[in-house]
Amino acid sequence: MATRLIQIAMKAKDDAALGRFWAEALGWGTDSEGPGVTNVAPEGVDYPDPAVLFIDVLRVPDPKTVKNRLHVDLATTSIEHQAELVARLRKLGAAPADIGQGDVPWTVLADPEGNEFCVLEPRELYRDTGPIAALVVDCADPRAMVRFWDQAIDWTVHEVTDHSASMRSATGLGPYLEFVRTPDAKTGLNRIHFDLRPYAGDDHAAEGDRLRALGATDTDIGQGDVPWTVLSDPEGNEFCLLTPA
Repeated sequence: MATRLIQIAMKAKDDAALGRFWAEALGWGTDSEGPGVTNVAPEGVDYPDPAVLFIDVLRVPDPKTVKNRLHVDLATTSIEHQAELVARLRKLGAAPADIGQGDVPWTVLADPEGNEFCVLEPRELYRDTGPIAALVVDCADPRAMVRFWDQAIDWTVHEVTDHSASMRSATGLGPYLEFVRTPDAKTGLNRIHFDLRPYAGDDHAAEGDRLRALGATDTDIGQGDVPWTVLSDPEGNEFCLLTPA
């Protein structure tokens, strides 16, 4: 049994505005399943799709206060494309962000609600990922994190070192998931989290039990009585196990 990483969820004080920013940044469109939720996805792509890491923007009352432990890396195809993309994102409302990166070939920005993200210089590794090159997770132990997520989802491990580890959909499509060692400890709830979805016909409760046996823990973020399950990975990163589809 396995499950799929199908999307990331971003918290926002204004879900519609932040959804529009990311849709224009990625060249995608927006939709909504109800008040307080803006879905960001490429036009004409059926959900879910292994080549796409969809985005749900969720309205919350609290503002962002600390550096995110999860961030998005955007891919570019040339130095010119990188410069053009950075300029376009700045016009859309992104701002330069200093997270201590120093002199690096990529550009660190923050979206209109302060979520840090990177516009990468062109890299051969990301030539076929689509606009999102990777979702990057700060962590204390990349080896332990990739062991958990390798068993949790149906993705393939690509590289593991003491400093970082990476995975990608077993189909060889879409963005990478990368775990990078950092000295910072997690504080508070993550502003961006994973949404997992079991396959149609799978048992939602059994999948939750399987993830707990791997090291996930039940987590109360004030969700109340909902059909999905909120869990945390071994380093405390919250994620949602949605119903099978």
